[in-house]
Amino acid sequence: MPKSPNRCAWAAGGGPNYITYHDEEWGVPVYDDHVQYEFLVLEGAQAGLSWSTILNKRDGYRKAFAGFDPARVARFTARRVEKLLEDPSIVRNRLKVESAVGNAKAFLKVQKEFGTFSDYIWSFVGGKPIQNRRQKDSDIPATSPESDALSKDLKRRGFRFVGSTIIYAHMQATGMVNDHVVGCFRHGPCARLGKRGRPAA
Repeated sequence: MPKSPNRCAWAAGGGPNYITYHDEEWGVPVYDDHVQYEFLVLEGAQAGLSWSTILNKRDGYRKAFAGFDPARVARFTARRVEKLLEDPSIVRNRLKVESAVGNAKAFLKVQKEFGTFSDYIWSFVGGKPIQNRRQKDSDIPATSPESDALSKDLKRRGFRFVGSTIIYAHMQATGMVNDHVVGCFRHGPCARLGKRGRPAA
């Protein structure tokens, strides 16, 4: 049996979905607006819960929130929200569901102002991933100056469930920061990803 690669410790005990997420997504730069909106919804839903809970409900969220199309979600009515609150495939928390709809509306305003949401959000890290060299999981902070600034600006623009801790998790998930520990087999590949997800020259 082949030896398992070294991974960040947090990925070890979360089951197959956790490992796949760690190995294929976490820390990979995201420039697609639908995926950016997806992680805003999922990270907001995760508040107070385990990430494994959210990963297990990801397909349910994808169906419930129109494939994470912010233009469609922004048109959700109060009646649609009530229907979502009866859907066991998502976290049935009124504030979180309503914030996902409200955030979609704010998201569209950002797109209109900046062209894409990705252009807006990546400007907070200078357009390319912050490359960290954490030795162990306990070295990884809950927030950063960049997440503080981004959180503050998102709140100013009407977003909810975007505290600095949630936003730092969003930045990690979408590759705005590379927080794979140096001993993890994904640290090097993610470190080589430059602007627009291409390997750095």
